[in-house]
Amino acid sequence: MYLSTRGASVRNLATAIINGAITLILLLIAPLGLATVISNTFLVTVASFFVGTFADMIVNWLTFADARKNKFTPFQSTRELKLQKPKLSAIERHKS
Repeated sequence: MYLSTRGASVRNLATAIINGAITLILLLIAPLGLATVISNTFLVTVASFFVGTFADMIVNWLTFADARKNKFTPFQSTRELKLQKPKLSAIERHKS
């Protein structure tokens, strides 16, 4: 699945907000001060966003490293790959 930068940011933001809401609900049940609850919720939300963004960067790096190694771009269809003629080596060209 390929996402644009904007799509990945929206997904990471949604994940961070959901994680923050769950954390807020759990911390409001615990007997803690309000400042502690708010600061922990904020930290979990920010950390979730940055961990998601960092994970996207790692996946992107690994995907493009694999594409460079195999010389396959994600925009090529399997039909295009099947239709490509195999490249002949110098010896096979000389025999023809």
